[in-house]
Amino acid sequence: MSRVLRIEADGGSRGNPGPAGFGAVVKDAATGEVLAEVAESIGKATNNVAEYRGLIAGLRAAQAVDPDARVEVRMDSKLVVEQMSGRWQVKHADMRVLAQEARSLAGSHVDYGWIPRAQNSHADRLANEAMDAAAAGRQWQRATTEPAAAPGPASAASRAVDPDGPPTTIVLVRHGSTLLTEQRRVSGRYGEDPELSERGVAEAEAAAACREVQGADVVVSSTMRRSRQTADAIAERLGVRVVVDPQWDETDFGDWDGLTSAEVVKRWPREFAAWNDSGDAAPPGGESLRTVERRVLAARDEVLRRWAGQRVVLVTHGDPLRVLLRSVLGAGPQVQRRIHVDPGSRTLLRYRADGSSEVLAVNRV
Repeated sequence: MSRVLRIEADGGSRGNPGPAGFGAVVKDAATGEVLAEVAESIGKATNNVAEYRGLIAGLRAAQAVDPDARVEVRMDSKLVVEQMSGRWQVKHADMRVLAQEARSLAGSHVDYGWIPRAQNSHADRLANEAMDAAAAGRQWQRATTEPAAAPGPASAASRAVDPDGPPTTIVLVRHGSTLLTEQRRVSGRYGEDPELSERGVAEAEAAAACREVQGADVVVSSTMRRSRQTADAIAERLGVRVVVDPQWDETDFGDWDGLTSAEVVKRWPREFAAWNDSGDAAPPGGESLRTVERRVLAARDEVLRRWAGQRVVLVTHGDPLRVLLRSVLGAGPQVQRRIHVDPGSRTLLRYRADGSSEVLAVNRV
């Protein structure tokens, strides 16, 4: 079976036309591991031109990673997706040139699909950084094709250049409660995406007011509604921005989503037992803990690279939080289900520039 890469691309302008930029990220489709990023400010252009430029850059980056791989392109631009899929005509002359360039790069091994903007947040973030540079009149670009570091307590990719530099503190916050949380139902990556309950709103406000998050430089959140609402409450209190990254989303629980543990055990007793004991077992239609671990630890390295020496509030979910805690403790996947984290709780991790790390606090409420 050939390797499958996933391209997420975006582009835009401030004014349409106006200062424009694009961003694209290439991931391993099976694991979510980030393999390449590319972004660039392109001066004055329209939204559609910038979106096509993002697609073309993503296709080139995917070729650099693995020219023989099959490619899934996912964008929140319905225009580009429909035109590249051949369902809509490309009427504008500028668009025809760009579409032809994209087709020449894509060949026959690329398929296109639309995704909501919330699921395209990584590329959207890169595009906005490029647009900010364009609006300031600066030339700016970013291109990385290094694979994410292998899982471990603190990989070399996450270390600061100066081994004597200040440590990075990550304040892990589990999102506040939802109705599904209160009913003890499984709530995963592609399920209902519930909002915070009344209790959850109170938990988010309590997290925003706690001393652990004070002085944070940035708030990072998963794309899921309950996480974003919790992150927004914290960021508003601190006066900092929220950076949304889908790699911090909860596990995809597949057919188990929305069910209680008792219901899952009754219908899938063997599958549940295997999932509970092994990092390689996955719920039917879902993802294994090993897959979640790969994307979460790659996202951790990105946080440590971007905000080295700073205090980061990371609002995420039960499984990603437990993965990070295990990685610092050096514990295997069999420990995952034995770690309890309350909604709205805070867990503090410290990463030193020399690669060492330690747990400062667990499950504070």
